[in-house]
Amino acid sequence: MTHDDYHVEPVRGLPGVPPEGERILWQGAPDWRALALEAMGLRWVMAYFAALAVWRLAVDLDRDPVAGLQGAALFLVLGIAACAILAGIAWVLAKATVYTITTRRVAMRIGAALTVTLNLPYRWIGAVDLKRGPFGAGDLSLALIGSDRISYFVCWPHVRPWHMRRTQPTLRCIPQPETVARLLAETAEARLEEQAFEAAGARAPAALAAE
Repeated sequence: MTHDDYHVEPVRGLPGVPPEGERILWQGAPDWRALALEAMGLRWVMAYFAALAVWRLAVDLDRDPVAGLQGAALFLVLGIAACAILAGIAWVLAKATVYTITTRRVAMRIGAALTVTLNLPYRWIGAVDLKRGPFGAGDLSLALIGSDRISYFVCWPHVRPWHMRRTQPTLRCIPQPETVARLLAETAEARLEEQAFEAAGARAPAALAAE
């Protein structure tokens, strides 16, 4: 029997049915290969075990070349195993993640073991930073207005690295990041202008009544 961990979602990636007037404009997920390199530190793990293999080979090459080759091979095997585990974790995280941009918010369904959905209205977002990465993917980091809305460790790796004091939720390693960044900027601007217009319209009757 098949089992869907997200069968309770009325709409994929969202905790509830969008209210009337809200439309989904884009949905995506991290590229697991880029996520493995950027978030899991795969290249550093590879370099670490490669350095250990070279060191072991250099140390034993003169006195016992066979032992040196065996030791180097062991480090390479351990490195391959570690990289495979990290790549598997990245694949699981990418599969469990859904990023959503709607006409009113950015939603992030994240987490494999413990699923969390972040709903970020555009009025919370002060700036968006684009960082390009490998495989044509990139990060979109959302600088929030306020510093204590989001937990860095609960949301990792879907945050901007090392920004712990002011956590920035991040759409990590998404394909075509420039296109998504442009869509997000245009949608946020339109939504904020709409809210400003609605607020101005609400203040006008009150001002007339006061007169």
